[in-house]
Amino acid sequence: MKWLLIPSCALALFCASAHASRLSEYIASPALQTKLQEVYGGRAIQRAEAFARMLSPRAGTTDQQKIELVNNYFNNLTYSEDKKLWGDDDYWANPLEFIGARGGDCEDYSISKYYTLMELGVDEKKLRLAYVKAVKYNQFHMVTLYFPTQKSDPLVLDNINNRILPGSKRTDLIPVYSFDAKSIWIMKSRREGTLAGSADRLAQWTSMKTRFSSEQLRQPRRQL
Repeated sequence: MKWLLIPSCALALFCASAHASRLSEYIASPALQTKLQEVYGGRAIQRAEAFARMLSPRAGTTDQQKIELVNNYFNNLTYSEDKKLWGDDDYWANPLEFIGARGGDCEDYSISKYYTLMELGVDEKKLRLAYVKAVKYNQFHMVTLYFPTQKSDPLVLDNINNRILPGSKRTDLIPVYSFDAKSIWIMKSRREGTLAGSADRLAQWTSMKTRFSSEQLRQPRRQL
């Protein structure tokens, strides 16, 4: 399987409070913990504290170790369809909402892994989000991609398969389009991709970025 490799671009967004201090310190702050408890309940604080600890790895931790750590952390959260959890047909939760609610669907897993890895210092040029078709389930699905080098076969971080495998080994996934913080590329075939403009064409992506940068936290319609 040939996966689309997207050119690099600047990240252009993150939680506003994270600009002033490390995200791990912000997540451990009393102000955010109070907000998380109000919206998601007391156990959300424990999940946030575990997330904050993950954001402070030991010196010398490799990219491979980081992607394994992040993949395992988020894959331990509970899968839930948007309609049941949020009351919407398609809702892309920001990482704090995903952790607070203790679950979500494939977009939430993928987006949270993407931003967490960058916060851990993984080069953004090596990270992408990809929409694919999951052949076994006959439905669209989202994964996070990690490219060890610019021309290498990417590793796939996925919530339906906990093993981190090269894209060439994931014959159960057919790439449809890829995107990052700024741009989107449509797959014409397994071998070719075409620049299709701004990622802001994806309405749910734009909405998620706005809520993340303004620190909005949506309350789910049910507890997981």
